[in-house]
Amino acid sequence: MDRRCPKARAGHWRQKSVPRDNPTEPLFAFFNEIGIIEQLSRAMMEARLPNGLIVPHFSVINHLIRLGDGRTPLEIARAFQVPKTTMTHTLSGLERHGLVRTAPNPNDARSKCVFITAEGRTFHQNAINALGPVFAKMTNAIPSDDIAAVLPLLTRVRAYLDENRDTV
Repeated sequence: MDRRCPKARAGHWRQKSVPRDNPTEPLFAFFNEIGIIEQLSRAMMEARLPNGLIVPHFSVINHLIRLGDGRTPLEIARAFQVPKTTMTHTLSGLERHGLVRTAPNPNDARSKCVFITAEGRTFHQNAINALGPVFAKMTNAIPSDDIAAVLPLLTRVRAYLDENRDTV
């Protein structure tokens, strides 16, 4: 007797759960796709990171490279919208691996500033390079021009959500 579950049609739940004339349906579908992409890309990235390091570690290094280091743990925590204790834990992992260093904050003796080390910059570049073969394979299925075409929209959505993070 075959007890396997029958195959479900992709998207079947969406057809039944949200009426077609619902104006929020495209937004839900948009953010649903982003969520799935986030999960898949996280797994893809973590498979290529050195042992003991996860995407939040890479994300903090990437944030500091993109916006400049010398930020306080509280500033970084606010940027990622996580509790300071969570960010402190993430930063301690980065520090243990020699990817960041902390120094006293010259403006506030009660806090410290976070700086990327040379090893941290190398880690960042190596992580990006490790994705090269995956990205090359992906461009065979999805042309780079198609990806580039959606970047302005994604940038606008990110900017809107960032500017309205306390109200959305």
